[in-house]
Amino acid sequence: MGDERRKKKTAKSKVNKTEVVTHSATETIALGRALAREFEPPCVVLLEGELGSGKTTLTKGIVAGLGLASEDEVTSPSFTLVHEYGTAKKAYHVDLYRVETDQELSTLGLDEIFAQPAVVIIEWSEKLGDNVPSRCYRIRMEHVSSEERRIEVERPNV
Repeated sequence: MGDERRKKKTAKSKVNKTEVVTHSATETIALGRALAREFEPPCVVLLEGELGSGKTTLTKGIVAGLGLASEDEVTSPSFTLVHEYGTAKKAYHVDLYRVETDQELSTLGLDEIFAQPAVVIIEWSEKLGDNVPSRCYRIRMEHVSSEERRIEVERPNV
């Protein structure tokens, strides 16, 4: 019975994961636009990947796909740490790259942001540790070549 339960769990996990390889920034933005159609607030999107793996590029597509800003208006919040897009409908773009300690993390007000009826996109989400909302999308990005990115999307179990 334990083996049967494990197989079901594994099968369910496979259904919730998708892997895509994009071959240009334009394709990565298009993927972000397509994913945006799935995101119903409140929604947390965790972006993981090395520097240059396309996290901000994907975010440009997501925010544009939500209709909250044009792709050109979406920039990395590396220094401000949080950008807010939209008015009635909102998205928050958080970049934790420069956050070094739990104390710095606690000053960002992420709990308040998570409580908003918004789409919250977090770059360098690995730095959250165990402080991750239970229901979230996890997107892992990998730099394959100068233009290619391997992107794995893990959707929350519903």
